[in-house]
Amino acid sequence: MLRIAVSSCYNCLGHLHAGPNEPYPGQQLTNPETAMPSAAPSALEFACRMPKAELHVHIEGTLEPQLAFALARRNGITLPYADEDALRAAYHFADLQSFLDLYYSCASVLRTADDFTDLMLAYLKRAKADQVVHTEIFFDPQTHTARGVPMGTVIEGLIAGIKEGRLRLGISAKLILCFLRHLSEGEAFDTLTEAEPFLDYIDGFGLDSSERGHPPKKFASVFEKCRALGKPVVAHAGEEGPPCYITEALDILKACRIDHGVRAVEDSALLERLVREQVPLTVCPLSNVRLCVYPDMRTHSLPQLLAAGAMVTINSDDPAYFGGYMNDNIRAVQAAFCLDEQTWRRVGRNSIEASWASTEEKAVWLAQLDPVG
Repeated sequence: MLRIAVSSCYNCLGHLHAGPNEPYPGQQLTNPETAMPSAAPSALEFACRMPKAELHVHIEGTLEPQLAFALARRNGITLPYADEDALRAAYHFADLQSFLDLYYSCASVLRTADDFTDLMLAYLKRAKADQVVHTEIFFDPQTHTARGVPMGTVIEGLIAGIKEGRLRLGISAKLILCFLRHLSEGEAFDTLTEAEPFLDYIDGFGLDSSERGHPPKKFASVFEKCRALGKPVVAHAGEEGPPCYITEALDILKACRIDHGVRAVEDSALLERLVREQVPLTVCPLSNVRLCVYPDMRTHSLPQLLAAGAMVTINSDDPAYFGGYMNDNIRAVQAAFCLDEQTWRRVGRNSIEASWASTEEKAVWLAQLDPVG
């Protein structure tokens, strides 16, 4: 087991966006008189400034209210909210499904290739500001093709945004096509057929949407076809679903990364396997609190995963809905657990090593990571 510095950390709260007497969403304030000694003040600064990769972010989940209303106006669509503030007020979720209902509703404003380009560029600018050097981005084509938006329109717009982001911002990005698990495997096969003319622009395949009642094995055949096409696969598992979903994703889907995976701590044999095989876990702390996987950040399984030696990465998931982007997640984690600089360096290294970037790119970013402090 690895040793990490984890403690309650009153002093770290001052780095958050909330006021001095306001808890961060899902965060409980700690009594300064009973708090454990904090890590060095530079640990949070280091974590925010270090080069890092984001491996779990849904492009549709980066749609901020301001852009949603701008696209609605551009496309002549009326959203069921009076204004941006009313839309933000709806961001209170009881579980994953209550979030997804709003998520799919807002995605209705995405109609043209330009819409997807603007969405991608808006996210890449935010990621760049948080020192994200590389990102691997999920997109849900079934959300759009069901509304009559062609697959080519979606991919053309996203790729244009990625190319412009690389040119203007110097940020590297890849695309992961996700199948919606609440739909059938037959529909997933239909989506794969629609996507095949664009395989050169798709870097991998994933599985997302409602986890409960939709085990990974439901999609065994379509994932076999994805692998036969020479693409790596990943899967959401062990968020709301049980630990056995993680095992299925590994053994049946042959996933090379597990998205979320936080419930692995409930199965000691599974956790030992994840550590032994160094399976990357793309953990999304603020998302887990906002969707009530954990009642607050201090009850999150992240410290257990780190202490066990799991290959943990930190990510934002659907940042427009869950309270923040990459560094907002880092600040929330640091406020709850006060990780030391060595642990944050390890998390940053994990993110780069677990990515699908080239060996040469990884070497450059890892070299930048070591002397950051």
